[in-house]
Amino acid sequence: MPLPFLTADRTFDAASESPLPYDDRDRWRRPYRPGPGRVGGAALGLLLSSFVLFGAVLIALTGSVSSAGVVLALALAVIASALRLLRMGVWVSAHGLRQVSFLLTRTVPWKRVVSVRTAQQPVRWLGLPRTVQGQALTLVRKDRAPADTPPLLTSHGLDFLNRPAAFDRAADTVEAWAAEYGRGA
Repeated sequence: MPLPFLTADRTFDAASESPLPYDDRDRWRRPYRPGPGRVGGAALGLLLSSFVLFGAVLIALTGSVSSAGVVLALALAVIASALRLLRMGVWVSAHGLRQVSFLLTRTVPWKRVVSVRTAQQPVRWLGLPRTVQGQALTLVRKDRAPADTPPLLTSHGLDFLNRPAAFDRAADTVEAWAAEYGRGA
């Protein structure tokens, strides 16, 4: 009995012409992978929350339910922070461009975007006040001055530190989305 799904001699010409499930342009997507610093920090936060959750169970078993509730709330706050850390970044869709920070999310429709371009300028190192020379992906909007808009991505951010090729790919992808959807608006 032949099993064509397990053999290598199957022809790939029979692939369907339907779009792939991830090809939905209306869904928000991040055009790059989160950096190792961001993923590592979130993993450490989730590891810490597992210990705090275990502590909440031990406190609940010893009889102090109100203290266990406080520790449980602390664990849930750490989990929410780790997940928000992973969610941070620039997201694009056919609707516009979304910049997600830790506490705030800004969405700019494509009809308000004049251009998205990469510029060589002083950028913040890991988001701290110290600046270094690097590249930044800047957004020029119709309703704001270019100086009032913070950069979307920087080459020295948490996702792209010591990964210049990843920054270039991400910047090119966001610029391509802006060129495709900014024109039609």
